[in-house]
Amino acid sequence: MLIKTKVIVLSKLRYRDNDLIVKCFTSHRGVVSYILRGALNSKRGNSKIAYFQLLSQLQIEEQYRQNQSLQTIKEVRLDYNYTTLHTNLLKSAIAMFLAEMLASVLREEEQNELLYDYIETTFRWLDTKDEFSNFHLLFLLNLTKHLGFYPDTSDTNQMYFNLSNGLFEAHKKETYSISGENLSILKQLLGITFDALEDIKLNSKQRQSFLAMLLIYFELHLGSFRKPKSLQIFNQVFN
Repeated sequence: MLIKTKVIVLSKLRYRDNDLIVKCFTSHRGVVSYILRGALNSKRGNSKIAYFQLLSQLQIEEQYRQNQSLQTIKEVRLDYNYTTLHTNLLKSAIAMFLAEMLASVLREEEQNELLYDYIETTFRWLDTKDEFSNFHLLFLLNLTKHLGFYPDTSDTNQMYFNLSNGLFEAHKKETYSISGENLSILKQLLGITFDALEDIKLNSKQRQSFLAMLLIYFELHLGSFRKPKSLQIFNQVFN
């Protein structure tokens, strides 16, 4: 059965000699993996591999076969043509890091239009902006809304935030209760738009500390989550 859909590329992996397995988040069926046969065969000159850069937004026609783990793609074209995401060094570092995050946390093979729209629109926003140093922090924080563990904002005046239960609390109850600078940054980011990010001034040390806290938050709420291998490179680029 032929199905037309929009997809966002999350990862790609060489398979055998010349094949490529591409993991995508689709608008119609959540996470789907595709096999591109002969994509790495230079003799065939398959130009389609150029479409499958990390976070590329595509329109495809897939040959869907039920109960098959790897689907195939019949036709592909760009849904959105990035102008800077893959050419700007800092933006490409963000793309690599966040694509690995998304590949790790998005596992459901079911339709989630709100999540698809969130990923689609935020990376289009990033592609057009010159000020984006805090983008990854707000992106990951807002991603927790779609994953089911966004912080409870009913009592943000408290002096601590408990990473284990996602609540603001008056007293420190355990190791994962945060306060100080990371708490202040969290309160600044809650509920703001991406356009308001430029008003939040952070240095690289503050960003790294807050990001480390966010990754612990993900670990506590997603049992299968592991810190991205690209984290060290990402921090070096932004240092």
